[in-house]
Amino acid sequence: MATAAIFSSLRRRRSPSLEAFLAPVDLTDVALVQTLVSVSTELVSCFSGKSLFFQRKNSRSLIRKIEVFVVLLEYLRDSGAGSALSPPTIVCFKELYLLLYRSKILLDCCVQSSKLWLLLQNHTISGHFHDLNQEISTLLDVFPLDDVELSEDVREQIDLMHKQSRKATLFIDKDEEDLRVSFFSFLDEFEKGKIPNMVDLRLFFVEGLGIKDAKSSRAEIEFLEEQIVNHEGDIEPTASVLNGFVAIARYCRFLLYGFEENEVELQIGNQKKLRKGLISQEIAETFITIPKDFCCPISLDLMRDPVIISTGQTYDRSLISRWMEEGHCTCPKTGQMLMNTRLVPNRALRNLIVQWCTAHGIPYDPPENTDSLVEAFAAAMPSKAAIEANRATATLLIHKLASGSQHAKTVAARGIRLLAKTGRENRAFIAEAGAIPHLCNLLSSTNSVAQENSVTAILNLSIHDKNKSQIMDEKGCLGSIVGVLRFGLTTEARENAAATLFSLSAVHDYKKRIADEEGAVEALAGLLRAGTPRGKKDAVTALFNLSTHTENCLRMIEAGAVTALVGALGNEGVAEEAAGALALIVRQPIGAKAVGGEEMAVAGLIGMMRCGTPRGKENAVAALLELCRSGGTVATEKVLKAPALWGLLQSLLFTGTKRARRKAASLARVFQRCENYSLHFGGLGAGYAFAGNSAPNRDSSFVNEVSVPVSISVPVL
Repeated sequence: MATAAIFSSLRRRRSPSLEAFLAPVDLTDVALVQTLVSVSTELVSCFSGKSLFFQRKNSRSLIRKIEVFVVLLEYLRDSGAGSALSPPTIVCFKELYLLLYRSKILLDCCVQSSKLWLLLQNHTISGHFHDLNQEISTLLDVFPLDDVELSEDVREQIDLMHKQSRKATLFIDKDEEDLRVSFFSFLDEFEKGKIPNMVDLRLFFVEGLGIKDAKSSRAEIEFLEEQIVNHEGDIEPTASVLNGFVAIARYCRFLLYGFEENEVELQIGNQKKLRKGLISQEIAETFITIPKDFCCPISLDLMRDPVIISTGQTYDRSLISRWMEEGHCTCPKTGQMLMNTRLVPNRALRNLIVQWCTAHGIPYDPPENTDSLVEAFAAAMPSKAAIEANRATATLLIHKLASGSQHAKTVAARGIRLLAKTGRENRAFIAEAGAIPHLCNLLSSTNSVAQENSVTAILNLSIHDKNKSQIMDEKGCLGSIVGVLRFGLTTEARENAAATLFSLSAVHDYKKRIADEEGAVEALAGLLRAGTPRGKKDAVTALFNLSTHTENCLRMIEAGAVTALVGALGNEGVAEEAAGALALIVRQPIGAKAVGGEEMAVAGLIGMMRCGTPRGKENAVAALLELCRSGGTVATEKVLKAPALWGLLQSLLFTGTKRARRKAASLARVFQRCENYSLHFGGLGAGYAFAGNSAPNRDSSFVNEVSVPVSISVPVL
């Protein structure tokens, strides 16, 4: 949720104008008083009937003050006095508009935030309410009451509110503060290596916070995790401390609420519904212009994933990434040279965009970037309290995996999956505690949720290098993973099984074992041909890793992987990796023969040289060069007779990456020798050869030069 972070930013940087928070709008062109009546009335109706768990007194006080403003504004509207306002009055009403908007954000925060987050932010949110009270007091100090005709009753209410605002002091509820101190005391106990008393934990979570079931507890955890993603450096508590509180909440979720909960029946990864904004459609229609700061300078469209580059400019991630991949090394907007290619998420701007879209009913679908949560957690070094609380949670989960009911095992597998998605320490002690054998047993479950969670948990655990050997050494585990890949009950289970094989194949000694496992390569090839975009990505990266082992070449040919890789050359999402794998396979004569025998292989690689990304072009020209070296006369003729080859090589020599230029130069020499031979002897004959054919002349580091950006995408579900 972005509301809390946005309001914090508003409090730190007091705005000089309305446009800093809303879409540019000229309120002089609308009925100002009527607009204020609509906004304030809707605000009161939305929040006056809500019973808040925290900040009850502060919120009631603020709503009562807004009700007084409603009385003032309705009187001006009904009496007709609002049609001839003095300039000072207009200025004050514009400030009132901003104040109402800020009030809406704060009340939204109190209604929609989790209880634990409100508790942790108790001082800060109380301070926000006090800030608004001071702003009301300041507004009334300068409001020209003498310039407007008011009834005695209305004037008395305004005067009374003015006096109360002046006298108001910061209010922090004592009971809420006691709860906050208790929460921090639990953190302190875990920090000392002690596990808090279960009775005290139950008293805090169940009685104090009113969290009655596992579903509510899970919602609290997810909310805190989202705050870590959207965390700004100057917001308290720090991300590291928040990780500790998340760990405590997760421990208590299983300790206090058990494992018999219907969360396993929920569809994993449901999208959150957009919240309806406070501003009505009638008012929202006046906000028709997208703020220019929300638009990408490249496309001039609303940004979905804003990132900051080294020059300080902000762009949409997909567009600036493509700009850089095309070989540009300058800032599109300023023309400055880029010091580096690092893209830093602009979360503050993204939060403002989300808030603006929500307020105006504009759909906002942020990109599916599962790495964002991982990055956020990784950026916060885990505290000792977080480690100890997670260790205690792992103990509970593994105990249930070993001896619980089938339903409890399913819930426990999901818990381990989530616990293992971040943190090297978490993955290490989960495996050390003996989770892997129990997870392997669940892979053959007829319960689709149990199977999906168990294979994903193994995937997450496999990211830690030391766990790879435990997984591979576990009897029957590799076969079970391949079984899920072949016959998994859900698409995500099959995709995550492929990703697990990719992760395990990072160890050279395991590549042959994986390829030799019955049905493994066939299933990966099938997923590459007919899977979802994510499934194809998982499959092609696994196949690429397997292709780096020379003894797997024949196995990949027999299993149909070569045909699948050639077909993938036409798919933009996986073409780079497919070309990279083919470049490795064709280094062996048997592989070159298989690739050369594919009707669309050469055409696909030529197409990548024409339209691919810089990495894709690099891999394509490398594959064609190796095909000429290892494929003999027939393959060489097929490559060199390809339309437009010479022009594409010339283009790469000038615009390609360093490695692409080197490979293009070698292939160009082959082309030139072919032309010379043809002039002298009338075409390519069986005796055609070139110096690069000999193995000693080949670059021994070729495998390291194949440019394939491979990374494990840990599901954040």
